[in-house]
Amino acid sequence: MERRKFIKNSLLGAAGASLIGGLYTWQVEPFWLEFVHVNMPIKNLPDHLEGKTLMQISDIHVGNRFNYNYVIESFEKAKLLEPDFVVYTGDFVSYENEEQLEQLQTVMKSTVIGKLGTAGVLGNHDYGGDWVEQHVADAITNVLEEAGITILINDEKEFDGLNIMGIDDYWGLNFDPTKITSKYDAKKANVMLCHNPDVCDLDVWNNYKGWILSGHTHGGQVKPPFLNPPILPVENKRYNAGEIDLFDGRTLYINRALGNLYQVRFNVRPEITVFKLSKS
Repeated sequence: MERRKFIKNSLLGAAGASLIGGLYTWQVEPFWLEFVHVNMPIKNLPDHLEGKTLMQISDIHVGNRFNYNYVIESFEKAKLLEPDFVVYTGDFVSYENEEQLEQLQTVMKSTVIGKLGTAGVLGNHDYGGDWVEQHVADAITNVLEEAGITILINDEKEFDGLNIMGIDDYWGLNFDPTKITSKYDAKKANVMLCHNPDVCDLDVWNNYKGWILSGHTHGGQVKPPFLNPPILPVENKRYNAGEIDLFDGRTLYINRALGNLYQVRFNVRPEITVFKLSKS
């Protein structure tokens, strides 16, 4: 009898732990935002930008897969930090139909805008079904630019002495990295935006030196303790999350995503990154 009671209690305990764990990964961690603070030394940074902040927001995935009011709430929290620059690194929607354009307009009423400049690039999901719908990308770009975000499609823009360069999405219709890397001026204070970090391994960089800010991976969204995420949507599995030295003068930073492709996270909290600029 004691043995039966022990087995019963063990099974009940295991079931309870599984239920609690499931609720945590579904209802807690997907909405448990972390502000990650990182130092960002930049060559040729003007004196007046020393100590300024650059905020990276990535992969908000507005749509029907999770309650996007969480994104609005996160934007309001981010505004309290009063960032000097804000960059968005793609996947603004999880596109299914035109409803996502209306949802994005609602969210972007709370857009986080930098005091000195705001820019972004598109991600693969911003190109609609199978990443081949140009009209979807155009409509999303219009919403974003009306909200005050300069979308860089293989282009660059200088904001108060900081030159922000943007490569359009690797899987999208307008991927043309050499169009922008050919303009690379090593004498400027440069930061590159590139949604998919796999682009870092292509021979397209024209000896670019500096920071590359990416998203796309979500850090895997589920990561067993002390192990690599079992699923990453990149060829180079080193490209998980966080700061990565590429050992050639480039530093890659992969944001873990503010939104969720699916509403499940474990050991990979959603992230907004706040970089503090300094002279290299």
